[in-house]
Amino acid sequence: MQQSKASQDQRIAVFGESGSGKTVLLSSFYGATQEPDYLRESLFNIVADDQGQGRRLHQNYLGMRNSARRPAATRFSATTYSFSLLPRNGNAKAKKNQPFDKLRLVWHDYPGEWFEDGVSGPEEAQRRVRTFRDLLGSDVALLLVDGQRLLDNAGEEERYLKSLLSNLRNGLLPLKDELLPDGKPLVKFPRIWVLALSKADLLPNMNVFEFRDLLIEKVGEDIEELRRAIAGFVENSDALSVGDDYMLLSSARFGTDKIEVTNRVGLDLILPLATMLPLERYARWVEAMHDRGKVAEYLLSGAGTLAGVLVGLNLKGRIGSLLNSFGPGLIDAAELVGEKLKEVNDKARAKHEDMKAILTGFKIDLDQGEEERVFLRSRR
Repeated sequence: MQQSKASQDQRIAVFGESGSGKTVLLSSFYGATQEPDYLRESLFNIVADDQGQGRRLHQNYLGMRNSARRPAATRFSATTYSFSLLPRNGNAKAKKNQPFDKLRLVWHDYPGEWFEDGVSGPEEAQRRVRTFRDLLGSDVALLLVDGQRLLDNAGEEERYLKSLLSNLRNGLLPLKDELLPDGKPLVKFPRIWVLALSKADLLPNMNVFEFRDLLIEKVGEDIEELRRAIAGFVENSDALSVGDDYMLLSSARFGTDKIEVTNRVGLDLILPLATMLPLERYARWVEAMHDRGKVAEYLLSGAGTLAGVLVGLNLKGRIGSLLNSFGPGLIDAAELVGEKLKEVNDKARAKHEDMKAILTGFKIDLDQGEEERVFLRSRR
């Protein structure tokens, strides 16, 4: 989590093999936020920071909605997208006291071909390393499991799943020397790796628990091997979660002559996932740490800012005191649940404290996703 004076940046890295639906997912995510109903009902607007990117994504979405036209496939496209979440109203006093004015979602799309086919030469190898360095500050990584490939391998799903996980692991390991030139593990690295079923509409009877159980049964050891490989990149591997969180994603329902873009699964959880899941997880990790060094400081640098909005404290500049006291404000914010969470959200809405209302609303969304068996988060 990286903070600037006026914005709080939340970064998400999306990994998936070619054809797993990354472009469709991104186009559907952004296009839905431009619909009149969304603009009318939401507490915030979502704006693409690069207008050209936003226009292309919206065009992809409209092509699906109006003409049943799927977005063109991209190959070796390592693009970073940035979206600003801008509160609509809010009272002036609340804005003055909060540590940031807007949220920014930075979305890193990592080409699946680099895991499947490798690179064609030194220049592309350098581009792969640069691309991965760009996403090192991501809080969450989504690893897409292609629902179509699961169907194609029904009864023998492990054939596809083992290939997916080994390709990712074998694609990461050659980057190690480039990313760790002095051998020192990284403080900044995606520490939450969520396994996500893309094209979930193709498996309408599978809920997130069944998805988790399928992966654990078929490739539980392979997930652990991936975790060990990723742990080799990071300082303090106890602050690392690989394959502990699961979700279902469907960008639309695809028919022979119609694409129903309003029939989506899980896309409304992407912003809450990128924002609130790190806060919750980081709080627990820091509380359990005996050595509160650089990793703890990094985890708290953004999480403490979000917590400050939730519990009404300005925690900016108090990282040292947070480290020494487990950050009671951080823990209080991370543990807001149930009726207490709803009460804080209702009060924030009534007082037009938009950023607090948005963040508590995101926590409510994650809880709702679990109730609907679309999302499953680790409790460790």
